[in-house]
Amino acid sequence: MALLVLIVLGASLGWLASILGRTEAAGDILRQIGLGIVICVIAGVVANEGTMVGSLSLLGLGAGVIATMAALALYHAAMKRRRAGRET
Repeated sequence: MALLVLIVLGASLGWLASILGRTEAAGDILRQIGLGIVICVIAGVVANEGTMVGSLSLLGLGAGVIATMAALALYHAAMKRRRAGRET
């Protein structure tokens, strides 16, 4: 159940980041959703002490959310810098 929660949470955060970042290309939106899922699952599993059999701890949930938000913010900063480099 914990794995399902982390997958849905990561996808939701990736989708929300694409909305807030005003991303319009379908490939970029899917890339952000995928990045959100991967980072959220990895951080949640590590913080939940490697177990996904039972429930998700509050620490695992928090780590998943914070790590995903940080990774998506870095992704947006890198994409913004890349676009600015192309325009000059």
